[in-house]
Amino acid sequence: MKPKIWNFLTIAGCLWLLSPGTAAISSTLAHSTLAHSTLAHSTLGGTGSRIPSSPAIAENTPSSQETEETEETSVSPEESEEKSAETESEAEDASVSPENESDGEEAALEEDPDDLQEELRLKTLIEGDKLYEAGDYAGAEELYRRVKPPFDEDTEKRINSDREPFADPELLSPAGRVYWREAHAGLEKNLETRIFVPLELLVTEIPEFLPGHLLLAKAHVDRDRPEKAAIALQRATTLYPNEVELLETYIQVLVDTKQWLEASIAARRFALINPTHPNAENFGILAEEYLGKFRSYMRKLITSNAIANVITGAVGVALTGNPLGAFSAVETLTLLARGESGIGEAIAKDAREQLDMVEDEEILEYVNQLGQKLAISAGRDDFEYEFFVIKDPRINAFALPGGKIFVNAGAILNTDTEAELAGLLAHEIAHAVLSHGFQLVTHGNLVSSMTRYVPFGGTLSNLLVLDYSRDMERQADLLGTRTLAAAGYAADGLRNLMVVLNEEYGSESPVFKGLSTHPPTQERIDYLESLISSGSYNRYAFEGVERHQEIRKQLISLIEAELEDAELEDAELEDAELEDAELEDAELEDAELENTELENTELEDTELEDTELEDAELEDAELEDAELEDAELEDSVKDTELEDAEP
Repeated sequence: MKPKIWNFLTIAGCLWLLSPGTAAISSTLAHSTLAHSTLAHSTLGGTGSRIPSSPAIAENTPSSQETEETEETSVSPEESEEKSAETESEAEDASVSPENESDGEEAALEEDPDDLQEELRLKTLIEGDKLYEAGDYAGAEELYRRVKPPFDEDTEKRINSDREPFADPELLSPAGRVYWREAHAGLEKNLETRIFVPLELLVTEIPEFLPGHLLLAKAHVDRDRPEKAAIALQRATTLYPNEVELLETYIQVLVDTKQWLEASIAARRFALINPTHPNAENFGILAEEYLGKFRSYMRKLITSNAIANVITGAVGVALTGNPLGAFSAVETLTLLARGESGIGEAIAKDAREQLDMVEDEEILEYVNQLGQKLAISAGRDDFEYEFFVIKDPRINAFALPGGKIFVNAGAILNTDTEAELAGLLAHEIAHAVLSHGFQLVTHGNLVSSMTRYVPFGGTLSNLLVLDYSRDMERQADLLGTRTLAAAGYAADGLRNLMVVLNEEYGSESPVFKGLSTHPPTQERIDYLESLISSGSYNRYAFEGVERHQEIRKQLISLIEAELEDAELEDAELEDAELEDAELEDAELEDAELENTELENTELEDTELEDTELEDAELEDAELEDAELEDAELEDSVKDTELEDAEP
């Protein structure tokens, strides 16, 4: 079978075709039917069943009119006893019938508690979606809450215990006051050990004390170590993205070291994550200003041929060779000068040519509509967002610079709702909006992270995710969650998907395998729950079950059709190989027969030659004997004549 065909869905296809009573939502594939990368049913509450013990929607409840009709058609006790006896007799007959026994077994299988709970959960979400779309948000929330248990108590405790940032040293703990005092003493005596050791302890143990971060950064700057100051401030701004003083100090360090792109990204991040902040507009203006300076810097490099300062390591190799094609160094710099869209288009074009892509228009339109809806809420309209679906069973997606988003088909197959898929897309859109991929390009890390999974000269089919830092992931989680909620979806979409991954793989989730910089999945879940709760994002908004399930079914049908085609190709190939083998056998037999006949002919010829030789030798011997006898006879005659001649 061709490599592109998904063997992991063979079992899924069979179960889909053979499962009894496949109707409505229950007809869609359960996660456990996928062979290699499928996931068990996700437990939205963290552990146990996906359905809480709270009452669910009662199905097929008779109306008052139906009740009246039932009362009118009631029977007398005598009739009831007769009917009961008849029923018992029929039951006895049925109990000995093999057919009825088989039917009973099938009914028992159909009533699997887990399947019934999952079906009821999805039906409840669908009813909630209908109310939500009709504007009955309170009614929708009531239904959503029935099947979406609250976050676990440990998470709630962690959320409630989060400490607000402060600047007053008097509020420090006793240990914190010692660190603060020792750091100032070290500054007075200019002793680096007494400066940096207590400050590092302070920002690690009491990160909410903002002056600690600022003093640590200043100490690095004063000692000509701006890169360490930038690292310290980046960490601080990730922890406290709303703190203007931290961000302004961080941006100033970046500007002083002419890191224009990083300064632009930092300013834009604040504007996007804090759109209602009074300083948001000003930071947005600064972001464009610094981006312009970065582009100007790149153009100067091109005109001055100062290429070696930028094209280093993986960027130089990757952008001038596979998989991006034969770019010269100047062309590479030109791409960088064009910005994120230029880089993203170049990589996306190559990726689409090398990867096995889904071409079904309805599936692509579904993903594109979902992605474009999220992109509108992401806060950056200078990209031409495009969304593509890869024929890959794993749950994954990745964003290229400029808003080119690729999502695996496995992300559709292994999610129950539109909100879960939207959570994954929103996270990747956030990476693009925050320019994380472009930042990796300029630092020589983007393509090198790809090549950890893609050998040069090969294909991009093993590309998993870009090697984002932990800070980048947290920033994308924050903006992605805000984007998801702003687009009207349940804000826990990505969190629910992470629960699925964590239950199936734990810290070995295929999305993060091999990437040590990614936070472990459980840590991501805790962080997302904290974001949702502390940000008061709505978990009980639109889920989008019905349409998503239809697309899943369509994708499964598409895969099954390809699987059948592949099996047909395999059968034809086997037949052709069998015919070739039979032909080879026949030709071999003919050759062996010819060889045998030739050997027999040669043997006969040899025997004939031997016979003729023997005959010739016999004739020669007989001739010699005859000649000898004649000679002896002549000698005898001569002797006789001699004797007669004597007197």
